[in-house]
Amino acid sequence: MNFKYQYLILTVIITLVITTSCFNDLNVVPLDDEVATSALIYKDPASYKQVLAKIYAGLAVSGQEGPTGQPDISGIDEGFSTYLRQYWKAQELPTDEAVIAWNDGNIHDFEDMDWDANNEFVTAMYNRIFFQIVLINEFMRESTTDKLEDRGADAATKAEVLSFRSEARFMRALSYWHALDMFRNTPFVTEEDGIGSFFPEQTNAADLFNYVESELLAIESELTAPRQNEYGRADQAAAWMLLAKLYLNADVYIGAEKYTEAVTYSKKIIDAGYTLEPTYAHLFMADNHNSNEIIFPINFDGTATRTWGGMTFLVHAAVGGAMSAGDYGVDNGWGGTRTTKEFVAKFDTIPSNTDSRKMFFTQGQTLEIESVANFTHGWAITKYSNKTSAGVNGSNLTFPDTDFPMFRLADAYLMYAEAVVRGGTGGDMATAVGYINDLRNRAYGSTMGNITMADLDLPFLLDERSRELYWECHRRTDLIRFGKFTAGYNWTWKGGTKEGNDVNEKYNIFPIPSSDLGANPNLQQNAGY
Repeated sequence: MNFKYQYLILTVIITLVITTSCFNDLNVVPLDDEVATSALIYKDPASYKQVLAKIYAGLAVSGQEGPTGQPDISGIDEGFSTYLRQYWKAQELPTDEAVIAWNDGNIHDFEDMDWDANNEFVTAMYNRIFFQIVLINEFMRESTTDKLEDRGADAATKAEVLSFRSEARFMRALSYWHALDMFRNTPFVTEEDGIGSFFPEQTNAADLFNYVESELLAIESELTAPRQNEYGRADQAAAWMLLAKLYLNADVYIGAEKYTEAVTYSKKIIDAGYTLEPTYAHLFMADNHNSNEIIFPINFDGTATRTWGGMTFLVHAAVGGAMSAGDYGVDNGWGGTRTTKEFVAKFDTIPSNTDSRKMFFTQGQTLEIESVANFTHGWAITKYSNKTSAGVNGSNLTFPDTDFPMFRLADAYLMYAEAVVRGGTGGDMATAVGYINDLRNRAYGSTMGNITMADLDLPFLLDERSRELYWECHRRTDLIRFGKFTAGYNWTWKGGTKEGNDVNEKYNIFPIPSSDLGANPNLQQNAGY
């Protein structure tokens, strides 16, 4: 059964209001009398699941009505404001994998890699993260055993809500991981801080790393076994994926190598019963909810999740020029996102010319990008579609049914291999090569692309991660981990020049938004900004 994001409206289930300039307390602001509102919200035990659905939906939609109306955060166009749309821009536009034609605000700061603390898109990403955290903190306060007993919940409801709490903690850990990865030194608040007006203290990378790790380890045994929960809800494998990612990047975050732990948790995922989707393209189509490769998706549905962000953005924005929108199951193209010649070159070796992951539209497109603002400059990418694997349109030509695969098995294979190459124990090179060849067998439809142990090194793995995972919100983090983001590797328009150039290493993380610095005297700006 799919877990669709159908939930009560804000004024019924959520007692909070957040604006872009007021993270000075990161708390819940009552819309009416707080006690009365909470009693109304949770009078029906089914409301707990509806609030949980809102938490999951926070990654997908922008507000309470869809596609516009009652936005969750303010200070930016609602369609721009969704979590996934902002996360994709922050992870892809500052890299070799994507450029965007539009001139909305300061969007090209991402490609130019010259953003500052006043960039509205950086601010929107930050605000989205903390909107999620605030929402989850309030759910945790309202779902304690004492609250459940006061409301007369029966034993079955208590048990179910306990599992909901574990999932909510996973979702909070996910957002705090995004905060760690992108901002490092952020405000920190949990349900233990209450709801009074106060200024949260600023945490640091080491403490935030330890918190995310401890939360995931604490809920590991409480979450549903892999592949046993409703589709779209977190289970043990989702927690293992997040732990593996945390450990793989530990040297970047805290200066400590945890590659052995990354091997351990990657292997847990690989052994959990997931299987590779036989056809790569099917992972990104309107019926990808049927795939046994996807471990944790962000769910979309043409009826239930109408938004101008999320997958609506990812499908429509990639269609333009001579492309036919109908070929991708949508009613029109927005002519926005393409890729650079440096990414295209990842496929420029034999037998890569037969790699099925090479999903480009080239008719009328130039490989060179003379003008980022011109959609026909740069090859288009056809990865995401609102067609099903049978060639049928999704249920709505404007709002796709396609889910976003935030975590999938192929990434676990690649993480295992990288952790082994970097010296992690508990795995071996032969097994790592086997996992990579599983991916390449799918890509080529044969063993013609197989590698040997002599081929498996870090430069190969960085390129293979790009070939396998492009436009799935990994590239910025990957380039930083491999030491190729700010310097050591350039691509078209990096640093604001067509040839590309190195930039200041401060851009390895984003700044704390100036709006929050002005609101919270406990915060200090990240170095260099």
